[in-house]
Amino acid sequence: MRLLRVATCNLNQWAMDFDTNLRNVKESIARAKTAGAVVRIGPELELTGYGCEDHFLEQDTTAHAWECLKDILSGDYTDNILCSIGMPVIFKSVRYNCQVFCLNRKIIMIRPKMSLANDGNYREFRWFSAWSYKDELVDYQLPIDISEAISQETVPFGYGYIQFLDVALAAETCEELFTANAPRIDLAFSGVEVFMNASGSHHQLRKLNLRIDSIRNATRLCGGVYMYANQQGCDGARLYYDGCCCIAVNGDVVAQGSQFSLKDVEVLDALIDLDAVSSYRACVSSFREQASHVTKVPCVKVQYKLCQTFRNGMIPTDPIEIMYHCPEEEIAFGPSCWLWDYLRRSRASGFLLPLSGGADSSSVAAIVGCMCQLVIKDIEKGDEQVKADAMRIGQYKDGEFPTDSRELAKRLFYTVYMGTENSSEDTKSRAKRLAEEIGSFHFDVPIDSVVSAFLSLFERFTGKRPLYKVDGGSHTENLGLQNIQARVRMVLAFMMASLMPWVHNKSGFYLVLGSSNVDEGLRGYLTKYDCSSADINPIGSVSKQDLRAFLRWAAIHLQYSSLAEVEAAPPTAELEPIRTDYNQLDEVDMGMTYEELSIYGRLRKIFRCGPVSMFQNLCHRWCGRLSPLEVAEKVKHFYKYYAINRHKMTVLTPSYHAESYSPEDNRFDLRQFLYNTAWPFQFRKIDQLVQDIDKDGKWEDSTDVQSREHRAVRSAPGSGMGVVAAGSANPSAGL
Repeated sequence: MRLLRVATCNLNQWAMDFDTNLRNVKESIARAKTAGAVVRIGPELELTGYGCEDHFLEQDTTAHAWECLKDILSGDYTDNILCSIGMPVIFKSVRYNCQVFCLNRKIIMIRPKMSLANDGNYREFRWFSAWSYKDELVDYQLPIDISEAISQETVPFGYGYIQFLDVALAAETCEELFTANAPRIDLAFSGVEVFMNASGSHHQLRKLNLRIDSIRNATRLCGGVYMYANQQGCDGARLYYDGCCCIAVNGDVVAQGSQFSLKDVEVLDALIDLDAVSSYRACVSSFREQASHVTKVPCVKVQYKLCQTFRNGMIPTDPIEIMYHCPEEEIAFGPSCWLWDYLRRSRASGFLLPLSGGADSSSVAAIVGCMCQLVIKDIEKGDEQVKADAMRIGQYKDGEFPTDSRELAKRLFYTVYMGTENSSEDTKSRAKRLAEEIGSFHFDVPIDSVVSAFLSLFERFTGKRPLYKVDGGSHTENLGLQNIQARVRMVLAFMMASLMPWVHNKSGFYLVLGSSNVDEGLRGYLTKYDCSSADINPIGSVSKQDLRAFLRWAAIHLQYSSLAEVEAAPPTAELEPIRTDYNQLDEVDMGMTYEELSIYGRLRKIFRCGPVSMFQNLCHRWCGRLSPLEVAEKVKHFYKYYAINRHKMTVLTPSYHAESYSPEDNRFDLRQFLYNTAWPFQFRKIDQLVQDIDKDGKWEDSTDVQSREHRAVRSAPGSGMGVVAAGSANPSAGL
C-alpha cells in the first residue's frame, strides 16, 4: 500500500498586496507540514492575487512575485514537501499564468496554463498567453537573483508531469478543469495519479454543484486523486472567491473546505491510498485499452520518494457527504464575507445604509447584521485575526473586544430612514424595528424641508412649480418631483457617512451601501445618482425573487423577525403622494413583474437573445398563457426601457457579483449604452412574425381559450402578472 498525505487550501489573497499574500502562502505551507502532508497546492496566482488585472502588464508585478518565491525558497518551507505556488512568469517576452513546483529549496518544474478563462468576468487573454506546446518540456533560464539564491540555473518549463520514484503528479489550472479536451485525460493515460488544480473561481448563486460535479467526474472517469485549491474572499473588486477547496479520489470527495469564511488561511489534508487508484483504473477495460496506445507526455523525473508504506494506525481518509448551501444562505454568507473584507481592507470605520423599510434595503441591512454575527462567532472560536480587525474597526479600547453582534453593529453600522410626506408609517416602523433587531445606530431624518428648498429655488428662477400626476401634473413634472427626493437622499447619505464619525468622536469614515437589485438595474428602474449610487452594493446582482426568499429565511435563521413583514409588503418606491384611490407600486410603474424581469434577464444574457429570438422563445414558453400579440407587446416594452435606461449601468455602484444575468457594465455585460430605443428593424420583424402566426391560425386554435382565461387571471389583484396600460408612469426612466 502506497499512502500519500496531501494538502490543499483556501487563501484570502489581496491583489497587489504581496506582504499579505506571502504571509498567507507561508502559513498554509507550515500548516500542511504540521499535518504531515508531503504535497501542497495553493490557489491560482496566489503570490500576486488573481484580480490584479492590468497590473499584470507591469513588469514590477512579475518581479515582485519572483522576490516572494525567493523568500520562500530561502527558508525551510519547501523542505520535504512538494509545493505548487501560483504566479505569473515571463518566458521569451511572453507572460504565462503558471504553477511553480518547488521541493527542498529547488524549483522542479514550471507549468504554464494552457486554457485561459476569457468570458464572463474573466479576461485572461488580455494579460496572458496560453501555452500550446505539448510535445516537449523546454529549459527556462531562471532570473539571476533566483538562480544565485538557490544555486540553480534552469528549470523544465511547459506541459508535462513530475515522476517521483513512487508517484506521478501533474497540474491543471482552473479553466482546464472545465475544458472538453482536458489535460488530465492524456496525463491519466500516461500514469499520472495525482492532479493539482490551482484555481481562482468566484461565487455565483447555485454554481458550486457544477464545480464539484466537474471535480468528481474528473476522477470518476479516469480515476486518480484531484486536489483543488481556490482563493476565498474579496481580493479588491466585485468578485467574491468562494473557496471550497477539496480533495477527490476515484469520484468521491474525501475533504471539503468552507465556501464562505472570514479566515485568511484554511488548510485541508487527506491520507490517500494510491494503490486504490491503480486498482480502480485497472478494472476498467476501456481505460486500459486507451492508455495502452496514448501519445507520450513529457515528464520530469525526480529521484525522491513521497509515499509512506502501510503501518498500524494509518487509515486512508473516507469519503464525506458534500456540503451545499441553499441560495438563501449563499445570499447571506457570500456578501457578508465580501463586506467584511472590503471594510477591513478599505480602513473604513463602518457602513451607512439608507434604510427605507422595503425589501432591498432591508436585505442589505440583514446582510450587514449577518456579517456581525459571523464576526462574533469567529471571535468565539478563537480567530485572532478577526478579533484584531473587529477591535480596530469598532475602535475598542485596550482589553475590550466585541462579544455581541448587536453591540458590534451599534459601533460600525448606521441606518437612516429618510422619509418625506409620501412615506408611509408602515415603512418607517419596519425600518426602525429592523434596526433595533440588528443593533444599528438608527436615524429618522425627514427630508421634506430639503426637497421644498429645491422646489422653491426652482420656482424662483422659472416661475413654475411642478405638480404630481395625481394632482394634475404632467408625466415630466411627476418624474422630476420623484427624482428630487431620490437624489437628495444620496447627498444626505454621503454627508452623514463622512461626518457622523466626527459627531460621535470617532476617527475615519463610513462606506455608503447601495441597495438596488439586479432586476431594477436591468430595467433601469432607478434614478441615476439616487440611493442606488453608493460606495458598494452587496445585492446589486441578486434578483428580487431571490431577495424575497432570503428575507423569509433571514427572518427565522438570523432572528430578524420584522423581515417577514417586510417581505409580505408590496414593493413600492413611495415617491408619489399616497391617496385612498392610488398607491404607487413598482410592478405597475415598470409595466412588468419582477418574475418577468428575471426571465427577460436570463434570456438576454445567458441565452444571448435579441428582441426577435426572445419573442420566439417566449411564444413557446408562454404558449397557452399569452397570445403572440401580447408576448410581442411585453418584449417590445422591455427592450424599449432597457435601451432608454442602459446608460445608467455606466455609473452603477460596484456590486457583489452573484448572478449570471447581471447587467453590470464595467466588467461583465459589455454592451453599448446609446441605442435606437425604437428598435425599428427588430420590432418590425416581431410584428411580421405575429402576423404570420395569425395567418396560419394554428396558435389561436390551440390557445385562444387558455389565453382568454389567462387574461382574466392576470388582471386580477395579486395575480403577479402586472398588466399595465401603455404609457404608465416610470418614476425612474429619466436622467
